[in-house]
Amino acid sequence: MRVLVVEDERNLADAIARGLRKRGMAVDVAYDGDSGHEMAFVTRYDVVVLDRDLPGMHGDQICAEIAASGALTRVLMLTASGTVADRVEGLQLGADDYLPKPFAFDELVARVQALGRRATPAAPPVLELADLVVDPARRTATRGGATVELTNKEFGVLCELLKARGAVVSSEELLERVWDANTDPFTTIVRVTVMTLRRKLGDPPLIETVVGAGYRTAEVPA
Repeated sequence: MRVLVVEDERNLADAIARGLRKRGMAVDVAYDGDSGHEMAFVTRYDVVVLDRDLPGMHGDQICAEIAASGALTRVLMLTASGTVADRVEGLQLGADDYLPKPFAFDELVARVQALGRRATPAAPPVLELADLVVDPARRTATRGGATVELTNKEFGVLCELLKARGAVVSSEELLERVWDANTDPFTTIVRVTVMTLRRKLGDPPLIETVVGAGYRTAEVPA
């Protein structure tokens, strides 16, 4: 899941980003409204965690433009003011959810995860291919009943490939969906991650390379 945090309180923004990354999400951060607005329309994010009162472009305007764009991006609006009137106004602007400060981090994570599920085409709660079973909510993967220990990035790549249901997913798409903006676009990290993922999943291979195009899940004989 790709998330953008737009929050001018740097310590809070960085803490949110660290916490979400620990949950396996790819997170970018903007500390003002202008840069947040630019990032939101350059990269396809699943969720934007958006402070309402921002320097530069106001969070209300960013929220309204995201909603008007028709993008699947979901907006979780944060604000220090948590009155009913404020919540109603935020939702009327196009926010998908609203969380007043201060908030419990576990609740923030749960809300981001719920919004992320709504930002992508519907997928089964448990992803399966042959004897591989992947549970994105619990972040578990088993093959033939045995647990497969994966890093966050390996798990993210595997989920993206399984959700594609045999369609080719390019390296660029995987880089955008699983890594954040700090990653060098010319890196070989996707190829290396797929290579280690294949090794961990074992035989018969479940991921195949489509030369010049990307990767897809393999057809496994019944």
